Amino acid sequence: MRILFAIPHFFEPAPGGNYGSQRTSPAARAAATRRCIASLWQTFSPAQSLSNGLTQDFHAANPRLAAEITVALCTTGDSHLVAELGEYPFHHIRTNADPPFLGFECHKVLRSGRGQYDWFVYLEDDLCVADPLFFVKLTWFGAQFGDVALLQPNRFELTGDPAPYKLYIDGNPHDRSAAALQRRDGEPNLTASALGRPLLFQRVANPHAGCFFLSAAQFARWADQPDFAAPSAAFHGPLESAATLGIARHFRVYKPARETAAFLEIEHLDRRYLDRQFRPIPGDPPSLNWR
Repeated sequence: MRILFAIPHFFEPAPGGNYGSQRTSPAARAAATRRCIASLWQTFSPAQSLSNGLTQDFHAANPRLAAEITVALCTTGDSHLVAELGEYPFHHIRTNADPPFLGFECHKVLRSGRGQYDWFVYLEDDLCVADPLFFVKLTWFGAQFGDVALLQPNRFELTGDPAPYKLYIDGNPHDRSAAALQRRDGEPNLTASALGRPLLFQRVANPHAGCFFLSAAQFARWADQPDFAAPSAAFHGPLESAATLGIARHFRVYKPARETAAFLEIEHLDRRYLDRQFRPIPGDPPSLNWR
């Protein structure tokens, strides 16, 4: 299996900015981008091994799950932190794009790999994938429901302060106008069983997750459309549109329902939603009696 990842990377401090590329420190943003890139190699590439006890011998781990991956980091001008990313392996794609529309340059990078990869991935630079079965699940979903049905992960944030907590952040927006941009055909709910568990997948008003994962057949379907890689701000704004507008127009987009949200998920490394909304779970944990 071969996977092409295209990541828009931009950093330029702007007081009062809403995005992590504007309001976080350079060190924090560089750390998030390093973790984003590292997660791809640690989770999907052959850069994994099993220690043979106390010896210095190592054996390849997860060879049946490993893929050949290419990571392309797209920047514009000098507004980036590439110098702070160390020896992390990626291809640096330099552009002169208008910063809010940098994501559409990533679409062009993905198109350049057409016919050479099995999966085409767009990923914002503060997202972390840590599920080795991620593409196995996507392949299973496609086999169950066809190429027009596209499964998006649920995006979440984590905190340990003041208590351990996990928040899925992409609820339905107050402004439902974006829902009109989506395809209207197809079943609103899909059900299937996997690993002995019943699973529910839903069409949602907010298909955004800061990313998309398309099989070769799905990518070819979209890349042939006249709006492919055409800059737009129609879905909330240009950053959101680069991740979500095209897939919302051309696929029936689903997410795992709340009851099994973790079936397919991706971590957002910027806690801006959780920091605004977190409320400790009331009550004390149950006591543990042991002897």
